[in-house]
Amino acid sequence: MQAPSPRMGGTEWSLLLILSLLWGGSFLFAKVAVGELPPLTVAFLRVSIAALTLYVLVRAMGLTMPRGAEWGAFLVLGAVNNAVPFSLIFWGLTEVSSGLAAILNAATPLFTVLLAHVLTRDERLTAAKLFGVLIGLAGVAVLIGVDALDGVGLAVFAQLACVAAAVSYAFAGIWGRRFSGQPPMVVAAGQVTASSVLLLPIVVAVDMPWRLAMPSGMAVASILGLAVVSTALAYVIYFRILRAAGATNLLLVTFLIPISALAFGATLLGETVRPDDFLGMALIGIGLAAIDGRPAARLSRLLGISG
Repeated sequence: MQAPSPRMGGTEWSLLLILSLLWGGSFLFAKVAVGELPPLTVAFLRVSIAALTLYVLVRAMGLTMPRGAEWGAFLVLGAVNNAVPFSLIFWGLTEVSSGLAAILNAATPLFTVLLAHVLTRDERLTAAKLFGVLIGLAGVAVLIGVDALDGVGLAVFAQLACVAAAVSYAFAGIWGRRFSGQPPMVVAAGQVTASSVLLLPIVVAVDMPWRLAMPSGMAVASILGLAVVSTALAYVIYFRILRAAGATNLLLVTFLIPISALAFGATLLGETVRPDDFLGMALIGIGLAAIDGRPAARLSRLLGISG
């Protein structure tokens, strides 16, 4: 018998929106940081500062970190959810625009739907889910704008790195389900600690940080934003949603991140909102509704259509 598919409740949708806001500035933070520091160093600083922040919170809340074999699972999670995708995206951002990187990153739910169908029993692929993911992806492309696609083909390996990061995130969402019995704060701390352990020897060998120039105040502020806001706080919410709603629903956040970025640009930077932006947001809304399934079910009941 097939297990029931996880659903998003009001709390989970609210948390997903908050998560999109926390991650909405991550591409901007990263773009500033990699302008002055190597991508691997930025990735290491992001997870190591986040680990220190989360350990303080774990101790303050009276929680305890797991011991023994569970750290092997944390190492896998840290690799596929942080070390690998962060490094790939940050390197990709040295060659492609943040808008194009966001479009490529928005393919994450598509990979998640496909992988979850193969690797899980309760997140099966349906026509509605596939339709929703494709419509949502189209909405992201419209929202970011066709100008962002001008660079497609000019830096193929950097673009492939961003796509590979999306695949890695999809695997991470599925792997992270095994931590559903742990407090989200503990899982987040374990993940970024494992990521730090994995990245440290690579950064030392490749970047030799002691030879790097001191970054500017803007770059330091961007790294702190990445670490504390877009990593430590964001991953506590991430694992809370994953535990309640599953990987496919969780990674819908990549559709909402461009909307958050648009809102920040309009309210904080005075950027103009284009008519296409409203079309993109509408497409994303349709895609999310199709994946959630409940709006269509309610409409069918109202119209007297039996499923």
